[in-house]
Amino acid sequence: MFDLRPVGYVIGLLTAVLGVTMLLPMAVDLAEGRGEWHVFLEAAIITILCGGITALSCANGVPEGLTIQQTFLLTSLVWVVLPLFGAIPFVLGATDARIVDAFFEAMSGLTTTGSTVFVGLDTLPRGILLWRGILQWLGGIGIIVVAMVFLPELRVGGMQIFRSEAFETMGKILPRAGAIAAQISVIYVGLTLACAICYFALGMGAFDATVHALTTVSTGGFSTRDASFGAFSGPMEYVASLFMILAALPFVRYVQMLNGSHGAIFRDSQARAFLWTIGVLVAVVFVALLHIFPHHWEKSLREALFNITSIITGTGYASVDYMSWGAFVITIFFFIGLIGGCAGSTACSVKIFRYQILFASIRAQTRRIHAPHAIVTARYDGRPIAEDVLSSVMTFFVFFVVTLGVLSVLLAMTGLDFVTALSGAATALANIGPGLGDTIGPAGNFAPLNDAAKWLLAIAMFIGRLELMVVYAILTVNFWRA
Repeated sequence: MFDLRPVGYVIGLLTAVLGVTMLLPMAVDLAEGRGEWHVFLEAAIITILCGGITALSCANGVPEGLTIQQTFLLTSLVWVVLPLFGAIPFVLGATDARIVDAFFEAMSGLTTTGSTVFVGLDTLPRGILLWRGILQWLGGIGIIVVAMVFLPELRVGGMQIFRSEAFETMGKILPRAGAIAAQISVIYVGLTLACAICYFALGMGAFDATVHALTTVSTGGFSTRDASFGAFSGPMEYVASLFMILAALPFVRYVQMLNGSHGAIFRDSQARAFLWTIGVLVAVVFVALLHIFPHHWEKSLREALFNITSIITGTGYASVDYMSWGAFVITIFFFIGLIGGCAGSTACSVKIFRYQILFASIRAQTRRIHAPHAIVTARYDGRPIAEDVLSSVMTFFVFFVVTLGVLSVLLAMTGLDFVTALSGAATALANIGPGLGDTIGPAGNFAPLNDAAKWLLAIAMFIGRLELMVVYAILTVNFWRA
């Protein structure tokens, strides 16, 4: 049995930090004169004490680095423990949520999924609304660090292709994570502040601008309104689209740009492919919408850009009920949610680079068929793709499809109809936000679902956010024997 103290130490510290952040919504409720402030104080005390005691009890077993097994376990447990404590304000506060609903909301927040079970957002205390935004913001920066440090080291889903992309001289995993987090935090905070200022300048209230900036840059999608971004139509949709795209690009390129490599973003084949994909999809949906709104080309362009960007980045904002746009557009929306943004960003789902590797492999295999004696090598960004990367990517696709199918069947067994079960499975596993249909579509939410379905979807968010194989690896017998 390997030493669990290093894992407990890091999780304890992160839990205590989560407890400290609860003081921010407490201060907001206190300043507003709401009686809800004590909820966050109680939750903060519980969380800080539990996290602090855990960290102190494990502090004598912290080495300079983590083993592979410890890293797998740490990466997984963080996204289980933090939602449990993040759910406390929902249980004690004005939402008076049951445990299943509170955990669902906290898991949706920290995984930046954006699916919600809460209604009446317009009347909830500002502390609760801010807490939802903070959860997503913390989850966004957390997943960047995981994607840039841990997943490449763990060789998960082809992410090892980025092992030399960032900070290969930073040393062991924990020191390396700290060094990377310090650099990306500056960029992450900067983007958030810029987004909030733009929202405020265009007429959004200071509080709404702050919360929406937190959930835009994290590509999370929680809103302060039941109508989501439909309450803020017009030029703000262009601003939201811009920052969702910026957040879905690889953050390591921003770090390189700060260090003098000004064209790093545009030299990245993944970033170029992502931007081209958005451009093509927006053009297609724009043409389709012109048939629905023939005399409103600006509205058609704006709604196409905003909603395509929201879905493909996994943000999950909705400005309109796009279920009324017809089967063609709805089908596009379903599939683009399974594309995702760039690796090393706050975006979720399969990720663009995996499709690039898949298509490169298909092209290479096709050429081998036409020229059996030729030496053909699949390439990514001009470099040959290693066999272990190809194998990891193909394994990821297989597990993703199988997991999606099994989850859809399980959700259907709880009593959900076909569209709700399939789209619910896809939106949870890909961490998108809204599903399809009248119940969980852009005009609805997940509150009407039964408890079994909510637990299944919460588990799916967790599995999807950690790229599947991290979770599946720790469920094997060999992992615990190692």
